[in-house]
Amino acid sequence: MQLVFEQLRAGGDRNFGYLLGDRDARQGVLIDPSYSPEVFVERARDQGLTVTHIINTHGHEDHVNGNAKAVELTGAPVLRVADGQELSVGALRLQFMHVPGHAEDHVTVYEPTHEILITGDLVFVGKVGGTKTDEDARVEWRSLQRVLRTFPDTATVWPGHDYGARPSSTIALEKKTNPFLICGDVEAFLQMKREWPAYKKRLGLK
Repeated sequence: MQLVFEQLRAGGDRNFGYLLGDRDARQGVLIDPSYSPEVFVERARDQGLTVTHIINTHGHEDHVNGNAKAVELTGAPVLRVADGQELSVGALRLQFMHVPGHAEDHVTVYEPTHEILITGDLVFVGKVGGTKTDEDARVEWRSLQRVLRTFPDTATVWPGHDYGARPSSTIALEKKTNPFLICGDVEAFLQMKREWPAYKKRLGLK
């Protein structure tokens, strides 16, 4: 098995999407192609891959707006996923975890052989996904704790937007440096959510 993995800039609000595949099997998937499905399909073809599925980390418009065009160009279906579901892409085995909070239907995508964790809008580099209410934030906290318990520190983190100091990270680095993941309990997490606009301004963050 020969891994193909590309982080692609999709447009929009610094959106990231991903091409993930097995060159030996000539199969691949597109993850959150959003604003630039043509670019994603072209990269898959350049890599010699047939796209078998379109995958979304969650259903927000800025992540799904390229689905119809991607389906038209590839003939591949949009995959509907559930917690614990797995998908084989050649020799790759993609695992899905339901992680609500930012969005009710949010999932992460994990490839265990290479420890690739696509986090969508749950975990960014140095921050986490926005929530509208305290209850949503509590749900997100539980999702984040599940992610931190489940995946190894060596797993690489690949977010849905280029919002951080780097385009990717690791679980270990986020545990040490992400202010939301350093929070000792959910109440501290809620307080960090409330203080985040002032915190960003103080540190000059976008």
